[in-house]
Amino acid sequence: MTVFDQIAQHYDFLKQLELADVITKEIKTKLEDTKGKNALDYGCGTGLIGLQIADAFEKILFVDSSKEMIHVVDQKIEQMNQTNAKTIVGSFSNGNTMNLKADLIVVSLVFLHVPDPHDLLKSLYQALNAEGQLVVVDFDKNEKINHEKVHNGFSQIELRKQVEKAGFKSVSSRTFYHGQNIFMNQDASIFSLDAKK
Repeated sequence: MTVFDQIAQHYDFLKQLELADVITKEIKTKLEDTKGKNALDYGCGTGLIGLQIADAFEKILFVDSSKEMIHVVDQKIEQMNQTNAKTIVGSFSNGNTMNLKADLIVVSLVFLHVPDPHDLLKSLYQALNAEGQLVVVDFDKNEKINHEKVHNGFSQIELRKQVEKAGFKSVSSRTFYHGQNIFMNQDASIFSLDAKK
């Protein structure tokens, strides 16, 4: 059982919900014409972001490597009677995208936990339909954080370079939120990155 399996049932505490609302608001500013399109919430956790944008899309798919997180999403989908949503337990690795395709892929606070972000970026590029859009939300680099399993945030300049190297174009990013004790009990800022296939 992974750490995410263990925390799944208690993940939606107040601070997490508030942060998800802030992030969702930012993601909504990036959505263009979504009619008839499919979205994919990669590393979706308990679906806090994806379920708030689900109604804008024809279909939305929730993907997470944690079975317990997906179990929570399944319960929410049922409670909300969200008929356009499906879930899959799994993760992209070494170019394996489980044959999934989407017009929009949202990756919120996921890269932190990914040993090789460039490998994931290549897979995300493959999973996007032509003209598809990638939206990444994560923490700006934070020197106060030091953890052997978690990146201490990202330099937007470096990440933009990696995104371009993976084949994406029209890459832009901006810091949109500063919060107290939001990253391993440290004050931190969050950026969004937007790119097209």
